[in-house]
Amino acid sequence: MKTKEDFLRFLEMLANDRKSNAEEWENKRVEDYLLSIQSWTEDMEGYYENNNLEVPQNINWNFIATIFYVGKIYE
Repeated sequence: MKTKEDFLRFLEMLANDRKSNAEEWENKRVEDYLLSIQSWTEDMEGYYENNNLEVPQNINWNFIATIFYVGKIYE
């Protein structure tokens, strides 16, 4: 993903996938989904290393947190 539009399309596709393929989703409840993101983030270096990918540097954690937070309050 390189642009805001790419990210917006990704989110739309993810939401549509949840609607169409709910049985394929490991985490059915929002709480479980968020906790799985937390767990993956704790272990993310291993994911990148195991897949021979470069571990991202200079991640803007505040921006990511803002995206998740506004999902709670934005209509």
